[in-house]
Amino acid sequence: MKKRNARELAMDLLVAIEEKQAYSNLLLNTWIDKYKLEQKDAALLTELVYGTIQRKLTLDYYLSHFLEKKKKISNWVIQLLRISLYQMVYLDRIPDRAVLYEAVEIAKKRGHKGIAALVNGVLRNIQRKGLPTIKDIQDPIERTAVKTSAPKWLVERLASQYGFETAENILSSQLLHAKQTARVNKLKTTVPQAIAALEKEGIKAVKGKLVDEAIEAVKGNLANTSLYQKGWFTIQDESSMLVSLALHVKEGEQILDACAAPGGKSTHIAELLNNTGKVVSLDLHEHKIQLIEKQASRLGLLNVNAKVLDSRNASEHFPPNSFDKILVDAPCSGFGVIRKKPEIKYTKTEEDILSLTSVQKKILASVADLVKPGGLLVYSTCTIDKQENEEMIKYFLKEHDDFQLDETLKDRMPEKVRQYVENGFVQILPQYFNTDGFFIAALRRKVQ
Repeated sequence: MKKRNARELAMDLLVAIEEKQAYSNLLLNTWIDKYKLEQKDAALLTELVYGTIQRKLTLDYYLSHFLEKKKKISNWVIQLLRISLYQMVYLDRIPDRAVLYEAVEIAKKRGHKGIAALVNGVLRNIQRKGLPTIKDIQDPIERTAVKTSAPKWLVERLASQYGFETAENILSSQLLHAKQTARVNKLKTTVPQAIAALEKEGIKAVKGKLVDEAIEAVKGNLANTSLYQKGWFTIQDESSMLVSLALHVKEGEQILDACAAPGGKSTHIAELLNNTGKVVSLDLHEHKIQLIEKQASRLGLLNVNAKVLDSRNASEHFPPNSFDKILVDAPCSGFGVIRKKPEIKYTKTEEDILSLTSVQKKILASVADLVKPGGLLVYSTCTIDKQENEEMIKYFLKEHDDFQLDETLKDRMPEKVRQYVENGFVQILPQYFNTDGFFIAALRRKVQ
């Protein structure tokens, strides 16, 4: 396959992400493999794609001062201007002259002289006049929306739920680069052994900040190692690892993971069970069940039983009191993982949240009777939206008086997290530990 320029690839990828409503992380990995990019080009492509999506509304605000409003400009040209401006504003290592040269060459190749002249004119104008000041925007909601590149409705919603300052901190922290962390499989190795072995493969890793079995990559990609293939670890965010700890897993237990794909939490539970008991992992789609089975096999886990099943119908397939513990890692708006899936900011709507809360309620209602009396039901989401989190738990407890918040959750959380545990739930905001935003609630079924 003909070698492709990283900047031109970034432009095409951004067009594809917008037009197909695709997830940036999935498409990016596919294209890096497809075009067999060298490490340096793959790193630049990743930086340009993630950075440009993360800062899209800020870049558009800057560009709007240099583009004629009436002009209809093709999507690929807008993307080219965005990635070029992103490099000029946010990347120190690339000189402006190199950015301009590349942009004009791509414009000539993909369009005509008029487009090349437009691209050259806009970028040189910005270079000459400088950028407009965001501080000049009078309305604080609009100013924060432009500054953090978030839709106004999302700024307003978070400000109403958390207060203006916390909302701004949430959205600003989501602009930072995501760390790559992994959960070490203690059935195969230890954290120190994994770190030492990774060093031999040219990967610098350190102990995680929150969870005992976590490591963090400082240099290199953990997923591209032979140790990953051997099942020594699973790529997972540290705040996501907290979910399985909340279940207080004990050997021999029967545990249901009601919304299990792609299997990170199911396999964590299976490891905590020490390959005893059983984890029943449900998902709607056959191909996702295969993902879970593949992960379990890679990790050497024999106690994962993955089934294609809509968890809203779980009560029709399992008798009451079937499980010691149940995890509902519910489908959600995903506003806690914007660092890794930045397009979520622009594609999700308030209507989506309403329809998601309806699904969340149905799943919880379906699995509630499957928990043994005295057992635990853990509800988690990778969002920071209170309607999907605290409000959902209040609703569930009102409908199910045989459950109560489990106040011992705090004891199961790592020391650094305990300050954020309130009653039986914890909301991790992304700025706390530079992790994903996560909500976890532990509910105990009363013994009648």
